[in-house]
Amino acid sequence: MSELAKRLAQVRERIAAAAKRAGRRPEDITLVGVTKTVPVEIIQEAVAAGLRDLGENRVQELVAKEPLIKGVNWHMIGHLQRNKVKQVLGKISLLHSLDSLALARELEKRAEAEGKSLEVLIEVNVGGEETKFGLPPAAVIPFIKEITNFPALKLRGLMTVAPLVDDPEKVRPVFRRMAALKREVEALKLPGVEMRYLSMGMTNDFEVAIEEGANMVRIGTAIFGPRLL
Repeated sequence: MSELAKRLAQVRERIAAAAKRAGRRPEDITLVGVTKTVPVEIIQEAVAAGLRDLGENRVQELVAKEPLIKGVNWHMIGHLQRNKVKQVLGKISLLHSLDSLALARELEKRAEAEGKSLEVLIEVNVGGEETKFGLPPAAVIPFIKEITNFPALKLRGLMTVAPLVDDPEKVRPVFRRMAALKREVEALKLPGVEMRYLSMGMTNDFEVAIEEGANMVRIGTAIFGPRLL
């Protein structure tokens, strides 16, 4: 077994342990391997070891890698500019970072023109960090009610990037707030809205995220090693 395959197996073991601590099934947690700056041959090694969901932060990298790696689901996890919507449609299975009506309108227009639909998550900025994208929690439900008017967009849940801290326990309240927000949306029973995914948790905090309700985690460093600049 290669070193990369060992790291991937260790991550899966940690996911399973966190899920069991929360009284949940490990198989209900989707692992998205974050491939930002990772060379194609290394990604292919991870895919050969069983990784099936890949996430990119940058459109340029996603578009370059997507044709070269088969049999996987691509996720756009970084901020998506409106002028790059056309490049990713048809290439991704899930957009994690819907955060504005302007972007929603562009996605709807492009998807409708191409006869496609797109599954999306709403990005939430729980910590109110100025350096991060995402809606404040109070704006999420009004935004979702607007999104129900865009038939090509299939809302499937919420995503957040927690503040980077030295102790993951410090961001447990962020994940707890996200789980509560997901329940609030579910209780509305809005047409066409399925709160299927709660995408939160990365290398430094994914176990706490799972304990608080995440069922999709985005992990790069723990699988691929320190990121190349």
